[in-house]
Amino acid sequence: MMQKAKSALPESPHLSAFAPFRQSDFARLFLVTAAATLGSRALAVVLGYQVYELTGDPLALGALGLVEAIPSISLALFGGHVADRYDRRAILRVTLGLSMVCAAVFAGLESFGTGTLQLIVLYALVFIAGIARGFAGPASAALEAQVVPWELLVHSSVLMASCWLSAAVIGPLVGGVVYKLFGPTVTYGGIAVLYAIAWETVRHMAPRPVERTHHDESIWESVAVGVRYVVHDQVLLGSMALDLFAVLFGGAIALLPVFASDILHVDTVGLGILNAAPTTGALLTMLWAMRRPPVTHAGRNLLVAVAGFGVAMIVFALSTSFWLSVVALFVSGVCDGVSVVIRRSILRLLSPDHLRGRIASVSLIFIGSSNELGALESGVAARYLGTVPSVWIGAIVTLAVVAVTAVFTPDLRRLSLDPQRAARRDAEMDREIDEKTEV
Repeated sequence: MMQKAKSALPESPHLSAFAPFRQSDFARLFLVTAAATLGSRALAVVLGYQVYELTGDPLALGALGLVEAIPSISLALFGGHVADRYDRRAILRVTLGLSMVCAAVFAGLESFGTGTLQLIVLYALVFIAGIARGFAGPASAALEAQVVPWELLVHSSVLMASCWLSAAVIGPLVGGVVYKLFGPTVTYGGIAVLYAIAWETVRHMAPRPVERTHHDESIWESVAVGVRYVVHDQVLLGSMALDLFAVLFGGAIALLPVFASDILHVDTVGLGILNAAPTTGALLTMLWAMRRPPVTHAGRNLLVAVAGFGVAMIVFALSTSFWLSVVALFVSGVCDGVSVVIRRSILRLLSPDHLRGRIASVSLIFIGSSNELGALESGVAARYLGTVPSVWIGAIVTLAVVAVTAVFTPDLRRLSLDPQRAARRDAEMDREIDEKTEV
């Protein structure tokens, strides 16, 4: 029989929101997340700007997302299997080391000349970084649940999300400023240092062996168990699919260099502000959620938030004012922040411990598809429809996706993430999966 999931017990109202920091390895993981996210988000904005400088083609920005998405999405399920079989700390050491090397090579990119050769090397490095991401994502998500006691898991989840969002706000701003003042070599060198800090911090964490429940289980059988769990859970599947299709069609982050350069007429500092606006909105939402998480009517709130995201992107697409565009992106971030809180809560409350890596890998496939493949969709649509029409048409599609989801996923629409109710629902789903996978 499969190992049962732990009950999602409600946390004591007397627990401090910062109680997880009493666990030394959580503090270390928090620092790892901060350093790695600062590096990755600064890298994203600088790479996008450099690719557009080299090509002047929005389709090249979409291709940049695709090059990273191919390995990260293709390897995510295998990465989830590995995360549920081996020391997740060791996995992070390998992937962070690989990211550090890639950033260091980026710093010396000018030695490869200019034009086509430089672009090819850049894409090759992004592909390698995508491989690292395919393994790092499931391992990091699963490790979070190992470094704190169960009763602190909700608090730690909000803190880690806040850490990621804070770094995601600062990273693009600092990356844009440093790129403008010192150029690409210094910028990429600084990013390599951030990855080195994260790597060294992970090295000081205690080993975290993983309890293996099926020693004779093949890789494909292991992956299939995690996929079946998600497929049989309408709430998990519905929330992931909603995020996938909404961001796939409604997102415009990959096109921000085009908006900054050709429509709003701002430099890398302005581009950094545009990149930071949605994550700033999401961060403020996260800070508010530490006190008042929007989970009582979680399904309804999720649908409203995604619809609000679509409306904000329509405003952004039609705006020719820099500050109106910033406000629209900020509002889209607020809506996305609500979505993140609810989706993370769903994953934490409805994922059994021994399947966290594999369920996280399925979620990462949906997220990766919406972000990186969404970047490709944005680039293709911008090439053939025009930059502005591609964004507002995609936002209208997002609103249609919300309407269809509301109609065809009643369980998600009525979802309330009351901890006791979630614990009962989790136990019932575990029993059903056990019956279907029992030999």
